[in-house]
Amino acid sequence: MSNSRQVEVLDLPVGISGIVTTSFSVLGDEVWDWHRHDVNEMLWGTRGSLVVECSDGVRAVPWTVGLWIPAGEPHRVTAGSGTEFACTYLANGLGVAPRRGVGAVGVSAAVRAVLGELSVRSLDPEVRRLAEQLVVRFLDPAHVVRLDLPLPDDDRARRVAQSVLGDPADGRTLAEWGTVVGASERNLSRLFKQDTAMSFAEWRTRARLRLAVELLAAESPVASVARRVGYASVSAFVQTFRRELGITPGAFAAKRFGRSETPTGRFTIDG
Repeated sequence: MSNSRQVEVLDLPVGISGIVTTSFSVLGDEVWDWHRHDVNEMLWGTRGSLVVECSDGVRAVPWTVGLWIPAGEPHRVTAGSGTEFACTYLANGLGVAPRRGVGAVGVSAAVRAVLGELSVRSLDPEVRRLAEQLVVRFLDPAHVVRLDLPLPDDDRARRVAQSVLGDPADGRTLAEWGTVVGASERNLSRLFKQDTAMSFAEWRTRARLRLAVELLAAESPVASVARRVGYASVSAFVQTFRRELGITPGAFAAKRFGRSETPTGRFTIDG
């Protein structure tokens, strides 16, 4: 993580000694910029999907799982319009963490029910403590796609990358980009491979899919998403999405991407 990145420490309800959950209904696209908490956090949803960037990469988090974020871990959250999710803050001392580091956890119907009860009911302190410990014990590692997208270090290649992030549908070739930033196609190709471990074509594909999962989570039609991220045909978009993520965009949009459908594509998988 860059030393120049500004990370805010967000204030939480005073005196967290157990579990506190805050729910969100996103009416328009929203971004919670880089921040961290002094307690553990679990992001989990009931509708749509989140895109969460941490120090080790970017993850698309569907509603079927939660994302465990240890205390002190900087992160940035993007939620599309229509997404409904919750932030559950968990104090230390409730039991053994479900996993080391950032990663997906299964959020069963039982966990969701107990968290709901903890949010609305006034319980005897001993009963509440037992329920909170039960939540942590019910969490276990799950799988989620990590959409890593490192930026090139070289200023010219970085300018190309940032332009593509701004408009992934831009179909200019690397030679055409070279005339814009003042570098040869060969040099830009070498810089992308050297700085990101990906060819320019591979990097642009990931940039397109990163935006695609946000749009699909916001319930944009597959055909509309395909055009928005630069594919001339829906079939080409579906083929690429399935090859890289191991699931079709339609299945992702239908919220069927969960623990029973472990992806087999080339993106990194937690778990």
